[in-house]
Amino acid sequence: MAAQFSPSFRFASGVALLTAAAGTSAQAPQAAVSPARCTALAGPTGYGVMVSEATLEAAGPMAAAPGRPALNLPQHCRVRGMIGKRTGVGGREFGTGFELRLPSDWNGRFLFQGGGGLDGQVNPAIGKVANSAQAPALARGFAVVSTDAGHSGPIVDASFGLDQQARVDYAYDAIGKVTPAARALVERYYGRAPAHSYFAGCSNGGRQALTAAERFPLLFDGIVAGDPTLRFSRVAIDEVWNLGVLAKIAPKDASGRPIIAKAFSNDDLLVVKTALLKRCDARDGLADGQIQDWQHCDFDPAMVRCRPGQNRGCLSPGQVAALHDLHRGPRTPSGASVYGPFNYDTGIAGPAWRGMRLGSAETGAANAADATLGLGQLRYFQLTPPDPQFDPWQRLDLEDLLRRVAATGMIGDADSPFLSTFAVHSKLIAYNGLADQGLASSELVNWYRQAQAASGPGAAAAMRLYLVPGMTHCGGGEATDRFEMLDAMIDWVEHGKAPDRVLANTSSGPPLSRPLCPYPDVARYKGGDPAEASSFECAA
Repeated sequence: MAAQFSPSFRFASGVALLTAAAGTSAQAPQAAVSPARCTALAGPTGYGVMVSEATLEAAGPMAAAPGRPALNLPQHCRVRGMIGKRTGVGGREFGTGFELRLPSDWNGRFLFQGGGGLDGQVNPAIGKVANSAQAPALARGFAVVSTDAGHSGPIVDASFGLDQQARVDYAYDAIGKVTPAARALVERYYGRAPAHSYFAGCSNGGRQALTAAERFPLLFDGIVAGDPTLRFSRVAIDEVWNLGVLAKIAPKDASGRPIIAKAFSNDDLLVVKTALLKRCDARDGLADGQIQDWQHCDFDPAMVRCRPGQNRGCLSPGQVAALHDLHRGPRTPSGASVYGPFNYDTGIAGPAWRGMRLGSAETGAANAADATLGLGQLRYFQLTPPDPQFDPWQRLDLEDLLRRVAATGMIGDADSPFLSTFAVHSKLIAYNGLADQGLASSELVNWYRQAQAASGPGAAAAMRLYLVPGMTHCGGGEATDRFEMLDAMIDWVEHGKAPDRVLANTSSGPPLSRPLCPYPDVARYKGGDPAEASSFECAA
């Protein structure tokens, strides 16, 4: 537990529950709700926790992003607070901000809502779960908490990494601070502790989810980790290394800088996708635009290399080499893999892959995510000490970079395979899109296999991994990218029903459903309506 809190614990449902020094409420569960009951939570609660705002919100719609319908939320107490407010490096103000929403009609469940990117934002704690088509968890009766992970700023701003404690908070410690503080407030408000506690997140929220399982094995009954950046420090190296690979074949602007966005045209990438589907699509028994049997896909970009005299519908030798290197991932001079490999999937011809690797800039000022988010977090967060002037266009010494990211990797990477305590008390669901433009599915597969081997005889029964064909990072792509992992986790934790297959549907395009099968099984067509999941079985 974080040092800011009292070492006084209670235990319920196999989860450590901390009671804050402010005491617990004597109110009966589901007592009549008055504004005073909510506003009473405001003020200092001890151990560096300050609740700055507690307001009873009426039931009604909450504004959503443009183009999306408003979210209907129930009556709830909205709490905002800060843990450990301080002045840090350079006079910058720091502290771990959080928001907790407590529905008047509580179902007894607690959900920690994972963050995204480099955090810095206290997102509305409504329990919006990645890939879910359901109402947010708050509307379903969950008490929900979110956090900015120890700093404030844009989600692509890594400058907080100049401050030692901010690094620690973002890496893992915000979870250990916010969880007990939030649950103490839950217990104070309702007069009882949560019956079950869950964590759900995707991307950085997925990394946080794995971090919770690895560093705080008694805090949650069930954890859902989507597209997790588990080897975060090495993802950063891969991102800047990719720029060098593409720079070799990209045309130059007037000042001689490589125009990364023009290394591949959209037509080039469509050639790759078409050949990939021809090679691997039907291996699961049905040519349907999805590569279910990804483990046996042996596509090689050399298959579309231009023949002598051919200059359309093919790739140049340089493009073939670059695509091979991008998917293999960086390797040290001795041949050791730094990160990867990436599998080939249909997302390579989509906007997500272009946005991650190539961008759209018409000049040498690259705007691909590799050159913005990737470079920034390497400079300020991953490198020890921080190096804001690090030049990604220099000749990269990968072994030197591995040494320079090792210190942050030890606190920020979520790749420890030892989950013996967690496996006794809790359950884990992890998943990754096979067309994830930034994360290699092989890294999660390798970690999953290592965790099962390292965590004792009960580990296999406490963990499930799903790979989603065609899905880009946390959703999107030509994929069945709508599925209810939180529901699957609740059934598993509370009813003992292990998720042997999870129903997935398309979020756009023609209606289509498929089963998501626990690794290493894949969905194979057995006959029937090609649009229905019932026509597929999970098989080796």
